[in-house]
Amino acid sequence: MNLRLNHLWLTAKADISESLRSKWFMIYATVFGGIIALLFAFGLTESRIMGFVGLSRLLITYIQLSMAILPIFILITTVRSVAGDRDAGVFEYLLSLPVSLSSWFWGKMVGRFTVVFLPVFLAMSGSIVWGLIQGMEIPWSLFLYYTAFLFALSWCFLGIGMLISTLARSPDVAQGSAFLVWLFLLLFLDLILLGVLIQQQVPVETVVAIALTNPLQGFRTASMLLFDPQLVLLGPSAYLILDHFGQFWYLIWAMLYPLLLGTVSATIGYLLFRRGDQL
Repeated sequence: MNLRLNHLWLTAKADISESLRSKWFMIYATVFGGIIALLFAFGLTESRIMGFVGLSRLLITYIQLSMAILPIFILITTVRSVAGDRDAGVFEYLLSLPVSLSSWFWGKMVGRFTVVFLPVFLAMSGSIVWGLIQGMEIPWSLFLYYTAFLFALSWCFLGIGMLISTLARSPDVAQGSAFLVWLFLLLFLDLILLGVLIQQQVPVETVVAIALTNPLQGFRTASMLLFDPQLVLLGPSAYLILDHFGQFWYLIWAMLYPLLLGTVSATIGYLLFRRGDQL
């Protein structure tokens, strides 16, 4: 057990080291750091929305932008991990080393999670540090909630990315599949459900339930709930969410469900990966 854990951490460390030297990581870190810098530069902390001003206003905008950008970055960079290593013949090399497939797979996931979550968290933390320097009021509750949401969202799409990468047999197919999954969850699923709702083919409760299985929709709704407790922007569907969950339990759901989905996706990916590469 200790040997496997040691191999897992060595794999994670190797993946972190490799990622930190890559161009995609520099672009990734620059994007999220740049978002925070631009929000400050455009004076977003001086504007007001629904009573929120200062860092609260900035964090709300940052979290909405991250919802669209973060998943596609994670998916595109992750799906190439297993498919790319398979294409490069890394697995044949692994068979000659005392490293188990489970240590490699989960070590890869731990390492990749570190490099995709850290820049997002540091960018948000940087805004807090700057706010302290400027003497602003720090919205600690928003910061902690958003950190938990981003943590869960990162893990969720990392797990989905690992699953896609084990199913795809080439990096190009893996990238194309990842883009389609992101596009479906970001746009198409909501449009399909809206069409179903307009046609009144299924009950509203069923449509809302299906919508909330989308991790992006759950993330969006939870972030809205923090600055709009009545979910006025959602219309009638807000009553279904608040009546069934309540504010507190929905926020808990929005944290736990993506973590569970990411873990299940990664586990299925690992089982397929182990079976496929032992044949």
